[in-house]
Amino acid sequence: MLYDEVIGQEEIKTLLRRQLAEDRVPHAQLFCGQEGSGKLPMALAFASALLCREPEEGGACGKCPACRMTHALAHPDLHFVFPVIRQKGQSGEAVSDQYLKEWREQMAETPYFDRLGWLERLGVENQQSQIGVAESDLILRKLSLMAGQGGKKVMIIWQPEQMNIPAANKLLKILEEPPAGTVFLLVSDRPEQLLATILSRTQRIDFGPLPAATIREALISRNALQPADAANVAHLSEGSYIRALQQIHIDEDNALFFDMFVLLMRLSYMRKIKDMHEWSEQVASWGRERQKNFLAYCQRLVRENFIYNFHRPELNYMNAREADFAVRFARFINERNVIGITDELALAERDISQNVNPRMVFFDFALKMIVLLIR
Repeated sequence: MLYDEVIGQEEIKTLLRRQLAEDRVPHAQLFCGQEGSGKLPMALAFASALLCREPEEGGACGKCPACRMTHALAHPDLHFVFPVIRQKGQSGEAVSDQYLKEWREQMAETPYFDRLGWLERLGVENQQSQIGVAESDLILRKLSLMAGQGGKKVMIIWQPEQMNIPAANKLLKILEEPPAGTVFLLVSDRPEQLLATILSRTQRIDFGPLPAATIREALISRNALQPADAANVAHLSEGSYIRALQQIHIDEDNALFFDMFVLLMRLSYMRKIKDMHEWSEQVASWGRERQKNFLAYCQRLVRENFIYNFHRPELNYMNAREADFAVRFARFINERNVIGITDELALAERDISQNVNPRMVFFDFALKMIVLLIR
């Protein structure tokens, strides 16, 4: 991948070009920011430049044999680590190398994807992924070998916040003192979840959200959207090209989430306890990742309905169905209950993440909504 293929983030491109041109590349960098800001594509573009045999102005030439291998994600000195799951019947921990075929397919389709999209690619969106100790052992073995092409070695770790503590601790020494010519690129959506000892061993680069105009232009040139449609999708994307791509395609999960949110609000308002229990049972039957995404969706929709009351449409990020619902529902979300509702949703999301019984979590939240909605 070349820098020109990365959407926006021009200041970061300039920084990385300068690092290479001045031969002052830190041995471990942490690319962090919201999903869809271009961290992973930028890491791959930088890796291409690092491995290129004939770099041009701090970037990859795109023509040499090294660039062709990097483009195919087959360069012997380019390594990837990403969250994986252990398949049924598999002995021992899973490692990224077992899923390189799926990783290459995903990257060939688009390097703009999130963790849920990755799990869907694996067909295991209802399971929780992680980076385990076996992966750390494999990293140490790979980096102990000499570079196959005689130059640098690049290790891209996508979503390092999913490393369990033993795995993270095992990498501390090599992150601080890597073998000569080794560059670590950690790509994180939630750096606050990383161990402080990991953070202290990396140089952090923050990626801001992409401007709506930048996303609009990308949608027109890459996805053949009409300017008006591209402008609308860019506004709804909230700075994330991943969210923009999801808006283009039919998002069945979001449609389901909307229907379930509306149903709960109506049942809570009418105090139909039996129906609310059935609602909680249905949501509890989903996989844990989908449950967490539903709770995050609910938090967003509560915020949007609260903002709707201020009559500032430029501050709202809702699709047509959501906006139509807000006309009638927004008045129920006000200064007296908005914090309480969002706090309860955040607590429910935390409990689901910690493997609390989902039936208890969702029914408890549903019952609390009866009181919160009438404030």
